[in-house]
Amino acid sequence: MTKGPTWDAQLYDRYGRFVSDHGAIILKWLDAKEGETILDAGCGDGALTQEIAKGGANVVGIERAASMAKAAQARGLDVRQMDLCSLEDEAQYQAIFSNAVLHWIADWPDLLARFYKALKPNGRLVVECGGFGNIAAIRTAIVAVAKQYNVPTHAAPEQYLTTQSATTVLQQAGFQLARMELVPRQTSLPNGMAGWLEVFREPFLAQFEPAQKEQVMDDLLDLLAGQLKTQDGAWFADYVRLRFVAKKEDLS
Repeated sequence: MTKGPTWDAQLYDRYGRFVSDHGAIILKWLDAKEGETILDAGCGDGALTQEIAKGGANVVGIERAASMAKAAQARGLDVRQMDLCSLEDEAQYQAIFSNAVLHWIADWPDLLARFYKALKPNGRLVVECGGFGNIAAIRTAIVAVAKQYNVPTHAAPEQYLTTQSATTVLQQAGFQLARMELVPRQTSLPNGMAGWLEVFREPFLAQFEPAQKEQVMDDLLDLLAGQLKTQDGAWFADYVRLRFVAKKEDLS
């Protein structure tokens, strides 16, 4: 299976900080209460984990990437470095929170079953991730350039679900859907598209030697400029976000 980027914490802080900066909406949906035990599933460098903890919740983070887990631990957070798909906790959490992670997971049914098991009765799953149509222009440009150079795209699983598909897989896992929306969100990239590509499409770019990589980057930027670059030179990413709250019923 093709994996996603390796996630270097320093590069992410420079070029991907907008991911946590846009977390206000999904944090509001979580509505964490003092004393609650909450799992931040795929916590990255812990920026949002820290925000949750400020309200008095007891937060545990899980993060696969060593660099990101170390950065989160440096904030003083309780973070385990492990693959989210290896989660085996049982009835431990009143809420599971996840931001910008689930679209990287190929097997949603397996992961949702793990989440369901890890939640206490009446627990809630609160998620924001890429949804149907997310970064369509960027993905199309990468496919075009990959064909031009006769190389693989090295695309990760990237499950960008519709609301209908997400509802179905949640219900099959036993969850009761409380709230869901799919919203376009043109996202400003203050440090430009090249930085975004370096972080989020690292596996594709890493297959080229430095001189060729520079040309490949130019080709990608040329293709994307007409759709994602404004006349004054500002870059945007064509994000579409899927947000939902789903609950585990108390069947006792």
